[in-house]
Amino acid sequence: MEVKGKIIAALPEVSGVSRNGNNWKKKEYVLETFDTYPRKVHFTCFGDNADKIALQVGQVATISFDIESREYNGRWYTDIRAWKAELEAPGMGGAPVPPVVNATAPAVPNPPVQQASDDEFPF
Repeated sequence: MEVKGKIIAALPEVSGVSRNGNNWKKKEYVLETFDTYPRKVHFTCFGDNADKIALQVGQVATISFDIESREYNGRWYTDIRAWKAELEAPGMGGAPVPPVVNATAPAVPNPPVQQASDDEFPF
């Protein structure tokens, strides 16, 4: 699967040692899509991909990822693991396109503000 957007957060690298004695590390990022209603996607670069995929806040990227869910103590957890990131080159016309506003939709005027008296509730 793929998602395209702008990196809005790069969390600190986390590392440790597994129960088997193997070293591991992961980097986590948050990407915001360019949809009409932008979504924030938190994803992880784990193991070798933590070194291969180095992203910075403000970069526009297309992220290829796998989704995996696992059960632990009766609860389910979902992880989005990136395995490839394609960065857009600055100045190559790859700037994000602003959301399209429907120009034919009539403007909605602001409703008149009514003053509440002491014996009226504001709702």
